[in-house]
Amino acid sequence: MTAPHPDSSSGDQRWRDPHPHPEQGSGGSGASKADRARAVGRGLGAGARGAARGVRGVARVTGRAGGYTVRQARRAARAEGAGDSGLSRLIEMHAFNTAGDAAVAISLAGTLFFQVPTGEARGQVALFLGLTMLPFAIVAPLIGPFLDRFSHGRRWAIGATMALRAFLCWVLASAVVTGSTVLFPAALGVLVASKAYGVTRAAAVPRLVPKSFTLVKANARISLAGIVGAGVSAPLAGLASTFGAQWSLRYAFVLFVIATVLAILLPAKVDSSQGEITLALGPGPTGTAEMPLGDAPGGRRGGRGRAARAQVPPAVAFALRANAGPRFLSGFLIMFMAFLLRENPIGDWRTEVLLGIVLGGAGLGNALGIAIGSTLRQVNSPLLVVVALAADAGIVLVSALFYGVVTLGLLGLTAGLAQALAKLALDATIQRDVPERVQSSAFARSDTTLQLAWVIGGFVGIAMPLLPRLGLGVACAVLAAWLAFVLVSRPGQDRPVRVPGR
Repeated sequence: MTAPHPDSSSGDQRWRDPHPHPEQGSGGSGASKADRARAVGRGLGAGARGAARGVRGVARVTGRAGGYTVRQARRAARAEGAGDSGLSRLIEMHAFNTAGDAAVAISLAGTLFFQVPTGEARGQVALFLGLTMLPFAIVAPLIGPFLDRFSHGRRWAIGATMALRAFLCWVLASAVVTGSTVLFPAALGVLVASKAYGVTRAAAVPRLVPKSFTLVKANARISLAGIVGAGVSAPLAGLASTFGAQWSLRYAFVLFVIATVLAILLPAKVDSSQGEITLALGPGPTGTAEMPLGDAPGGRRGGRGRAARAQVPPAVAFALRANAGPRFLSGFLIMFMAFLLRENPIGDWRTEVLLGIVLGGAGLGNALGIAIGSTLRQVNSPLLVVVALAADAGIVLVSALFYGVVTLGLLGLTAGLAQALAKLALDATIQRDVPERVQSSAFARSDTTLQLAWVIGGFVGIAMPLLPRLGLGVACAVLAAWLAFVLVSRPGQDRPVRVPGR
C-alpha cells in the first residue's frame, strides 16, 4: 500500500510541507541558490553604497579643508598690499616652484643614493656637482646685469626656467625606468634651471614690492611660501614615489607646467624699468660717501660688470663672505650624511629616518629663521652673520664629540636657522648699501657666490671618508678657519641696518 502524494486532495493534508527544504528536489535547490546569491548581491551592494558614501564624505571634508587652506594661503599672500602690487602672484608661483623642486629632490635622492652602489654613487654625484659649477660660474653672473640692462622679457625668462624643468622632468621620468644615460645630464639641467630661476626671480621682486613692504620682508614672505609649498608637496611626492620614481617626476612635471602659466601671468610691470633710478648713497660704514655700483669715476658709466665687482660696498662684501660658511655647511651635510648614514646608520635606526631627522631639522630651522627675521625691526648685519657662522662651527664640534641621533637633529636645526638668519642679514645690507638700479645684479651675484660655496661643501662631503667624527671634525676646522678669516676682514665701523616700516 503506497502513501498518498502530499499534493493529493484525497490524501492526508499533514503530508503537505509549506516550506520545502533545499534538499527536496532539484527545483527547490536552484531556487535556494538564487535566493542566497540575491541576498549576497544585496549585501555587497549595500556595502558598496556605504563605502561610496564614506568616500564621498571624506572627499567632501578633504576638499573643504584643502579649499579652506588654499583660501587662507591666498589671503595671507595678498595681505598688506601684496595683492594690489602683484607680489601675491609671484608668491603663489614660487610655492609651485619649490613644490616641484621638492618632488624632483625626492625622486633623485632615491635614484642616486639608494639604487646605486655607494662607490659608484659617490663618483656620479661628484661628477654631477663638478658640472654644476661651470654654468654657475659663467652664466649666472651675467643674468642679473643682462636683466638690469634689458628690462623686457623677465616674465618669459622666469617662465622659460619653469618650462625647461617641466620638459626635463618628463625626460627623467623615462630615464629612471630605462636607466638611460640621459639621467645625469637631465638632472643637471633641472638644477641649473632651478638656480637660474632664483636669479631671474631676484630681478623681478624689487618691481613688485608694495609701498608698505621692504625688500627683506618681501623676500621673507616669498621664502615662507616656498617652505609651505615644499612641505605640502613632499608627502605627496613621497606617496607617488612608492609606485616608482617616475611618478613623482610626472607629478613634478604638472607642478612646473602650472608654475610656467603663473610666470607668464605675472604683472606687466615685472618687465618695466619705471621707477628704477640711481640713488646717491649717504655716508657709508667708513664715514665717506660711497659711489653707487655701476658708476665709473668722473661720472661716466663704464662697463657695468667690471665697475660692480670693483665697487662692492665693504659691508656687503663682509656679509657675503660670512654667508659662505653656512652655505658650505649645508652642502657638506647633505652629501656627507647621505652616504655616511647609508653605510653606517646609528643603532637600529633606518637610513631614511636618520636623514629625515637631519634634513627635517634643517627645514624647521630655516622656517624658524625666516619667521624670526620677518619680525625684526632692525638687523645688526655684521653681528648676526658672525654669530650664525660661529654657531655653525660650535654645533658641528658638539656633534663630532657627542655623535648621536639627538646631536644630529640639533645640527640640522642650527644649520638651517643660521643659514636663514645670515641670508636675512645679507639681504638687509644689500638693500641699504646698493642702489635700486643695480640691486637685481647684486642679489644675482650674491646668490651665485653662495651656490658655489654650497657646491664646494658638497665636494668636501663626498670626498671625506665615511667616519662621522673625522668628517665632522674636518668641517668644524674649515668653519673655524673661515670664521677667523671673516673676523680679520671685518670693516672698521659698522652700524645696524634699520628695516623701514617696522
